[in-house]
Amino acid sequence: MDYKKILARMTEKWPAKVLSVVAAIFLFAFHRMGDLQERHFSVPLHLEIDASLIPGSSFPQNIRITLRGDNKIFQVSEADIEAHLDLSKHLEPGLYKGSVQIVRKGNAAETEIMEIAANPEEISLELDTRMSKTVPLSPQFQGYLEPGYEMVSYFLEPNQAVIDGPMKLVTGVSELATDSIELGSRNSDFAVRVQIINPNRLLIIRGDGTAEFKGFIKELILIKSFENIPIQVKGLGGNLEASLDPLSASIKIQGVQSLLDSVAGEADALVLSVDCSGINGTGSFELPLLVTVKDGLSVERREPETVKAVIRQKE
Repeated sequence: MDYKKILARMTEKWPAKVLSVVAAIFLFAFHRMGDLQERHFSVPLHLEIDASLIPGSSFPQNIRITLRGDNKIFQVSEADIEAHLDLSKHLEPGLYKGSVQIVRKGNAAETEIMEIAANPEEISLELDTRMSKTVPLSPQFQGYLEPGYEMVSYFLEPNQAVIDGPMKLVTGVSELATDSIELGSRNSDFAVRVQIINPNRLLIIRGDGTAEFKGFIKELILIKSFENIPIQVKGLGGNLEASLDPLSASIKIQGVQSLLDSVAGEADALVLSVDCSGINGTGSFELPLLVTVKDGLSVERREPETVKAVIRQKE
């Protein structure tokens, strides 16, 4: 066998042969890449830091995952992929950068995946000293009670909350507010559960983040004036008649608004009179002004207190 001839044939036009092999590999890879499937989804970011520290700046809560491979990648669920950012080696406050690490579980560990990528791949995060603080809760109101009613007291349980967070934020919080409590057109006691407003997503409110509000409402006690109310004569004998001075009076009445408003529409809700039943003869008499009011109302003031009555025989 002539090895020289064989070698000569193999090396004959070798650049063209090399280029042919490279082209074949390229075409195979291109065809292979064209057959690949791509899938995108997001998974929560698991942050690992020292217990004495807490994030002092915002950071991505979710990481976008890209899978590339054959059809088997669609057997992978979001639960099979975990994204971790491990900054636990840092023990002092400061700004640190770390790479997002992808952990495969379940189908992701068993399925052949050509490519798996995280976006973002690196995260810069400020770490601050963890601080806890107890602050009072303050209710916020919206709207107005029905006219004539007032909230005499309220009860908030709990009336304070414990917050955890970075020291630079926690020190600036003096109280927390609740979500708005609707008062519109209420006229009786009520209870409602309200959300506690978190002023910053980096703060953590312990518990379920809600409070129970109870409001106690009653009608307002008002004083209303009635002017120029005619004075009636009562109890006078049939053969006598009376002339009064003055003929009308002004009254101030105390009560809830609903009863005060009803006085104008009811004839017997407010009656002014003088009692002449003890008078048997003629003359001039100074009689006390009597006021009859609806149940639930009381007389605060009358003007005048007495009325002059001149009694004479009927002609």
